[in-house]
Amino acid sequence: MSQDKPIVEIRGLTKQFRKKIAIEAVDWDIMPNRIVGLLGANGAGKSTLIRHIIGLYLPTTGTCTTFGCRAEKLGPEQMARIGYVHQEGALLDWMTAGQLIRYVAAYYPHWNQDLEARYIEDFDIDLKSRVRTLSPGQRQKLAILLAIGHEPDLLILDEPASALDPLARSQFLDWLLQIIQHEGRTILISSHILSDVEKVIDQVTIMNRAQLVTDCALDDLREQYCDVRLTSLNGVLPEPLPFEHVVASKQDKGQAVLTLKNTPPDLIQQIARQINCRAEIQPLCLEDLYKLEVA
Repeated sequence: MSQDKPIVEIRGLTKQFRKKIAIEAVDWDIMPNRIVGLLGANGAGKSTLIRHIIGLYLPTTGTCTTFGCRAEKLGPEQMARIGYVHQEGALLDWMTAGQLIRYVAAYYPHWNQDLEARYIEDFDIDLKSRVRTLSPGQRQKLAILLAIGHEPDLLILDEPASALDPLARSQFLDWLLQIIQHEGRTILISSHILSDVEKVIDQVTIMNRAQLVTDCALDDLREQYCDVRLTSLNGVLPEPLPFEHVVASKQDKGQAVLTLKNTPPDLIQQIARQINCRAEIQPLCLEDLYKLEVA
């Protein structure tokens, strides 16, 4: 598939369950060779949107196309190119971990046994243990292996690290970065642990109340906002401060902290000099950016 053509195209997608609208009029493209972070509160519509991509849900209105195929017509050819991990995904509990891996691998002619072996070693998966005896974290590690072993073109991870301890989460993020190095590989990750997501994603998509409110490169979103700490060099700061596009502020005599939107650093320094202040400009973390976008 062309690198400049979306692998997922969503147009005017609305999903309604009886009287509840879970997704409303969403337009969205997922481009190849990206790590996309899908963010939003519980009930915002993230999981519902993901399930349309893999054909588990069909739109009430609008369309969802994955690998050039409409969601309602997705077949083995398209599904073989997708890996999917859900935090509540069911596994065959009566099998051992090793048996389950071999069972799933049998469905994929191009299963990567080298990748499997490295993953098992890195994440210390006990192949002889019954799946039902595994801890939540071990089950999650196993589910991730089952999703990546066939080297899917699109890897969808819905809260994949929620059951992992901090060390395992760090290892997992390193794995994501290795996976994306393969040309054309795309990862869609939905997570509430924004500090983790921030380390790996290059595209951020935010949903709020069933609608898509943000979809851009993470670097572009970072450039929109900044925190500015002002310190007066001569007495009390003027009130009001002569800045436009202030989205949050705290001021106390000779100091102030502002959150500004779409204000160039050069302009900030220019205004600071005019009011005889020192200005320290700091970028915002993803968690703060998210709060601003859904406010």
